[in-house]
Amino acid sequence: MPGHEVANDDMMIDEYEQKQVNAVPDGFNSQYLKIYYGKLFPYEEMFKWMSYANDGKHPACNQSYFGRREFSFTLDNDVYLRYKTFNSVSELENSIKEKCPVKIDIGPVYNVDPAKRHSYAQSGCYPEERELIFDIDMSDYDDVRYCCAGADVCLECWPLMTIAIKVIDTALRDDFGFNHILWVYSGRRGVHCWVCDGKARRLTNELRAAIADYFRVYKGNENSHKKVSLMGPALHPFLVRSYTEVLKDFFERTLLSSQKIFSTAERYEKILDMIPDESVTSELRGKWQDNRRTSNAKEDINVARWEQLKHMLQSGKQKMQGLRRCVEEIVFSYTYPRLDMEVSKHMNHLLKAPFCVHPKTGRVCVPIDPNRCEEFDPTAVPTLSTLIEELNNEGLRAEADNERDRTLLGKSIRFFQSSFLEPLVKSCKEEMISSYNAKLQQSKLQQSKNVLAAI
Repeated sequence: MPGHEVANDDMMIDEYEQKQVNAVPDGFNSQYLKIYYGKLFPYEEMFKWMSYANDGKHPACNQSYFGRREFSFTLDNDVYLRYKTFNSVSELENSIKEKCPVKIDIGPVYNVDPAKRHSYAQSGCYPEERELIFDIDMSDYDDVRYCCAGADVCLECWPLMTIAIKVIDTALRDDFGFNHILWVYSGRRGVHCWVCDGKARRLTNELRAAIADYFRVYKGNENSHKKVSLMGPALHPFLVRSYTEVLKDFFERTLLSSQKIFSTAERYEKILDMIPDESVTSELRGKWQDNRRTSNAKEDINVARWEQLKHMLQSGKQKMQGLRRCVEEIVFSYTYPRLDMEVSKHMNHLLKAPFCVHPKTGRVCVPIDPNRCEEFDPTAVPTLSTLIEELNNEGLRAEADNERDRTLLGKSIRFFQSSFLEPLVKSCKEEMISSYNAKLQQSKLQQSKNVLAAI
């Protein structure tokens, strides 16, 4: 009977929650994931985003656009399914609910349906469009953070991600003129950036590499004493802005003390290794080896030693430009964004979809507001178990129009819609209509010329 089917569906959440929520309150659970995909995942919003106004409501729409987008699924048995394509939001939703992937990745839009790539010659299927993407991973900062390492992240080191967002987002908007930028928490230890303007999606690999290189300041490798090299008589205006408006203040007011950068000989020796003048490093080392000369009970030893280093390198007797530049290079080494360059350079690179759930943490990959990124707390984002708990709490926001709005996820989806998706779709429609009208006008002019030529 239909009534029994509804009752069973409701009971699935309630009974499973009662049995399991205490066992894995913050972890990843395949049964929770099924409920998440069944009731909370924003299929309509994702489809609207990936369609870029190609919704069939205007003659200029490309009806095949979404169907040429590659998705990939990673299943819980480590099966990796690439080149998944869908022609509608219902196809996407049904496939995700059926497969219940532990991870969803998004690839480029191909010139033809990539699921049918074997029907074409080897060079007949290629990426045609792809968002300009950036991937920043906290594990790449392990040589400059001392609170955590590897996949671990805490509120002491997370501000490094905040600074990365501020620096990259400002440059993308002010230096490159991009407007439609989505920042997303990776679910564990980093952030992803999606630049979705039409001119960004149509960039060639060569231009993507050029933009990635624009952000590059790290020249050394893991065995180099000096990883940052700020060449030339003056810094690029982008680097000057990043240093004066973001990096310097963050390094001196936050990172020095939070990571205790000068607190031990092992730590300050890493900084001394960046200074090419042995007489300077010997003098500083001599001062720091006797703590009584560099600090008192009320003074932060990290701040005191940094001020001593700056004074020596920037005093009048230090004539070499390289020594003066060392202060900036040290700040850049510890604070400047560390991008995975290969992710940004190639159009065919896959990136995890927003609103996925990270299988190691159970956390949802929610959007981050770049204008308020310092308020983002990675330990407070929705998890599978907290979302299921909220769904089961009938008294929580009972007046909400849909189940998502009864959970913390509703706030993230509303931000995604209002701050990113709606302005993006509006811009895409305007660009599409403008281009269509221009082509229509050009066609009419050509027809007039043909008529006149025939007379």
